[in-house]
This record gives sequence, structure tokens and C-alpha cells, in this order.
Amino acid sequence: MNNLDDIVSLCKRRGFIFPGSDVYGGMAGTWDFGPLGVTLKNNIVNTWWNYWVDQRDDMFGIDAAILMNPRTWVASGHTSTFADPLVECKECHSRFRADKLVDGYSESITTEEFLAQNPVCPVCGKTNWSSIRKFNMMFTTHVGAVTPEDAEGDEAAKELLNRSTTYLRPETAQGIFTNYKNVVDTIYPNLPFGLCQQGKSFRNEISPRDFILRDRECSQLEIEYFVHPDTWSENFDKILEEYRGFLKDKMGLPTEKIHELEVPAEDRAHYSKRTVDIMFDYPNGEEELMGIAYRTDFDLQNIARESGKNMDYRDKNTGETFVPHVIEPSIGVERLFLAVLSTAYTEDEINGEKRIVLRLPENLAPYKFCVSPLLKNKPELVEKAKTVYEKLKAKYTFVTWDDSGNIGKRYRKQDEIGTPKCVVIDFDTLEDGTVTVRDRDTAEQVRVKIEEL
Repeated sequence: MNNLDDIVSLCKRRGFIFPGSDVYGGMAGTWDFGPLGVTLKNNIVNTWWNYWVDQRDDMFGIDAAILMNPRTWVASGHTSTFADPLVECKECHSRFRADKLVDGYSESITTEEFLAQNPVCPVCGKTNWSSIRKFNMMFTTHVGAVTPEDAEGDEAAKELLNRSTTYLRPETAQGIFTNYKNVVDTIYPNLPFGLCQQGKSFRNEISPRDFILRDRECSQLEIEYFVHPDTWSENFDKILEEYRGFLKDKMGLPTEKIHELEVPAEDRAHYSKRTVDIMFDYPNGEEELMGIAYRTDFDLQNIARESGKNMDYRDKNTGETFVPHVIEPSIGVERLFLAVLSTAYTEDEINGEKRIVLRLPENLAPYKFCVSPLLKNKPELVEKAKTVYEKLKAKYTFVTWDDSGNIGKRYRKQDEIGTPKCVVIDFDTLEDGTVTVRDRDTAEQVRVKIEEL
């Protein structure tokens, strides 16, 4: 099992991920993606979009606003149920998510269950705890020119301030549900069909932890798959099987590190009648990678009640009218990113020398090729290498140039950032038009004609 600290160190050293606002001392639960990180992240997102949207006839993309009418979150239940169990140490006043301080408990843990385990405060080492209370994780903000200061002592301004209250969306799903009727009215897709969205979500985590695994600002990849109520079970199993293939074939995740958990009723979200959590063996242990939930018609019926708008779908063939049920596969980009990175991170030896190598799938690697002149002080080699670089760049886009240090150091650097192939232009290239192509995983080198690259 890889060490999480080693992966964090590599991410900062090679420009994958930096602590958020690092120059000012950071901000807990936020992370910035550097040049290599944003490319890897984009490759993951683009691969997901191509697999689930571009290559299918039953999926359609949308991009909804982050700020939504606050009635959205009343209808969805988030204002009343989107909460984690908060507990406070009475000695040092540090606050934690209670179920993460004891083993074997979920977010439904009670104060009695928590205190019976006699947990120790991670900060001060004491065991003097408050009762558990529910902490709503939505970030609150205000829309418009009224500020909390304006409302002090002014009842009219206070009422206006209340009406201006909204939230940073805690999930992308509701943007899909609120656009269901728009899509049906404009393109009238055949059932079953899915609406897909990728974008930012915000959750005021009590105790962000484990690098990018649990943070306050994240990106989500979500699908709401609308089905006839009678076919939900077969569609659930179909999407689950398709996601198994996607994680293995497109993300390169080993099946032995993936575990499926049938979530019991008492631990499911308030909207779900069936949920399967897909767990992954991260460096810090088994954690949730994604979930697939059967949301029934919960969301569309709630929208119909709150908005007064009809959410019915009329079957084109039978004329039957009904409110569709929904299957929702949801995955966090950062969790998927860390799963891909921790799977790829490897330490081995070449000629007795230790090396770090990221064995990233070629479709995800930030660079497909690195082009180098054998010697950077030989103009004829540099000129030829530039020609090769430009040709590969035009063909593959994700190509980098490296002429720093000796060739061995260049290889080690490219191994660490996951570049599958290094192309070296040497004096033989000038004679016969062949280049050395070195493989990242095996370190083997072969001579290849430039036109065959």
C-alpha cells in the first residue's frame, strides 16, 4: 500500500496539487491544481464526459448555475436534512465529526453511542465532550445589495436580507432536476434518458481531512437517469455494471481495490430507496469513491409541489403519463483523481537505483511524449528535436520538451509525472532519421523512424 504522505509530496514537488492559498498560510479543505494536476484532472473529466455523454444516444449534458433559487434546497430537503453529527471538546473547544472519531459508526450515531466509546480528543487528549448536534453543511450567502450590517435594528432590511439568503450548491444534482422539464419540453428524449453535469459543489465539512479526499470545495460528475417506475431495478443494475467497466477500463483502477457496499436503510440518504457505495482502497484505508442511488420520484415530486409545475412525462409510444423515477450515479472528481494517482504511484529499482514512477493510463497522462535533444549544446540536435517536437505537438497536443540536466535525470523526471514515452534525438537521428523511444514502465529503448511516431 502506498503512503499518502509520499503521494502528497510528489503532488507538490511536481506541480500536481498545492495547498489552497498557500502563500497566505493556506485554507483548510481547499486545494489548488497546478499545471500537471489540472491537465490530469481535465483528462479524467473529459474521459468521463466522452464515455457517458458523447458516445451515447441516451445521455445529454447540461451546465446549471451554482447559485440557485433557495426554494430549490427547501424542496430537496437540504435545508432540513443535509447535516453531519458535530461534537465539541469542552476542554479545547475543537470541533469534529463524531462518527469519524470512533470505529464502526455512521453519521446517524447518537450521543450515547459516541460517549460509550470514550473517544480521546485528537487535539488535547481529553475526553470531555458535548452532546452531538446536527450541523448543516451548506455555505450560506446573500444575493443583492443588502448586507447583514444593513439589517441591524431595521426590520424591513432584516426581512429583505432573509429573502436574499441563498446557498452555494452542495451538489450538482438539483441543477439537473430543475432543468428536467426544460429538456423534456425542448428535445423530448425517449425514456430512459440521462442528464449529465460536471461542476463545482461546496460543503462546509466539519473536519476536512485526508488530502483531497474530504474537502470543502470539490467537483462532481453526476448523472440523473430517468426511467419508467417499473424498470428502475434493471436500469440500476445496468448502470452499476457499466460503471464497473468505466472504472477498470478508462480509469485503470484495479478490481481488487474496489468493493461494493449495499447501504442499509438506516444509513441511506433521505431520498434513496437503494444505494450501492463503491469503496476504494486508498493509501489511508477503504473510503467511498462513489455512490449509485435509486432516488425514486422524490425530487421531481418535490419540485412539482414547491413550484406548482407539472413534472409528468408522456410516453411517445403508449401515451402513458407518469413522473419518471431516477437512478443517480455520482462521483467526486477529487476522489477519482486520488484513486487514479494512488493506483499509478509506484516505487521500483533500475540498475540498483530507486525510482518513483506514475504508471498512469496513457489516456489520462498529462503528457503523451517528452521530446529531448541528447545534448542541448549541439545546435543541429536541438533544431532536429524542435522539428520532431512540433510534429508530435500538432498530432497529439499533450507533448512536452525537456533539455535540462543529463538524459538520465530527464527520464527520472518524466517517470515521476507519468509520461509514457520519451523521444530522444541523437547523432544517429541526423544520419538515418530514427529516434530513441524509451518506455516509462519497462525503461526499454527502441529505435523508431520519425514518421512512425
